[in-house]
Amino acid sequence: MVKRIICGLIIGILLGLAVPQASGISILGDLFIGALRGIAPVLVFFLVMSSLCHMEKGQKTNMKMIVILYMAGNVAAAACAVAASFLFPTSLALSQQVSASDAAAPGGMTEVMTNLLMNLVDNPLNAIINANYIGILAWAIIFGIALKSAAPETKNVLENISDAITMAVQWVISCAPFGIMGLIFTTISHQGLSVLLGYGRLLLVLLGTMAAVVFIVNPVIVFLFIRRNPYKLIFICLKESFITAFFTRSSAANIPVNMALCEKLGLDRDTYSISIPLGATINMAGAAITISTMALAAAHTLGVQVSAGSALIMCVVAAISAAGSSGVAGGSLLLIPLACSLFGIPDDISMQVVGIGFIIGVIQDSCETGINSSTDVLYTAIAELRDRRLHPENYAGKPPVHCG
Repeated sequence: MVKRIICGLIIGILLGLAVPQASGISILGDLFIGALRGIAPVLVFFLVMSSLCHMEKGQKTNMKMIVILYMAGNVAAAACAVAASFLFPTSLALSQQVSASDAAAPGGMTEVMTNLLMNLVDNPLNAIINANYIGILAWAIIFGIALKSAAPETKNVLENISDAITMAVQWVISCAPFGIMGLIFTTISHQGLSVLLGYGRLLLVLLGTMAAVVFIVNPVIVFLFIRRNPYKLIFICLKESFITAFFTRSSAANIPVNMALCEKLGLDRDTYSISIPLGATINMAGAAITISTMALAAAHTLGVQVSAGSALIMCVVAAISAAGSSGVAGGSLLLIPLACSLFGIPDDISMQVVGIGFIIGVIQDSCETGINSSTDVLYTAIAELRDRRLHPENYAGKPPVHCG
């Protein structure tokens, strides 16, 4: 699949350069993303509900450790972004007029938390239709726990539905090379790379920080937990999750890919069927990097002195905000004003920063999503590998995890 995706990528680039007017090719990408986004909410709902209703009382999972890893990863990523911004301060051309979005940015942490809580109690059908994954997870957990006492036949029906949806997802994923060809064609033919040249330094800081998290911070975390070479597992996640997430630019759309990867690795289905959808909602290390870097770039541009204490507070705010970014229209970019407000930067300036984020989003958002999504599998895997190392008796007779 990876080889076919690379072929689709190369063909899409060539077509984008040679025949940019052939707009019909773009529909392949639209169809692929539409199919993934259409099936993913239904998959998450039935998969989580079926997994929970089949879970026996006292059955062990690693969800507590995975959630801790998700939040710790967000904070560590924000801290890396702060360090990089202090080492390589970046100025922005804020005098130009840029249009960010018609959506309103949240006014503070209270509004972010309110949005999060209201999404939790959204109508379950409405949550599925609008791909509100926070609401989907909440209702799937409620129904799954409520169905624990259901008849075995009912549980089997839910499992059969879940298996059928998973099979449909695999059919969609098999079309990925054509979809990615259409997506990259659209990017090359419409955006090009010239628009990014003016923000090269900002992009370097963003992408450099993301690379540091992927190749330095994450390996340290993995080694501390599994006590062996971390890069084999990391490169598996990058190859099979990061690549598709990079082009789909949606953690939700990449849920089926991550589920398939977890199954391939031999992880516990009762755990990853919950941790992967949850990770697509709250595991947002890439978003924490974007929020922190853009806010500090705005502060540097305006000559605002940021103390170590303020930077530390922003790390926590960025980590918490990033975890709720899926419930805010516009994703992580519209949470930049929240971080800017910590430094007294007015909304009209911070929204210009958001606009710059949309301009460089063709690369920034792709890499951000790739990190967010690939670490969902990474943290799920290392939590289980840690438990296998500490409690091997719990896995007697079970097949090993295939992480290279």
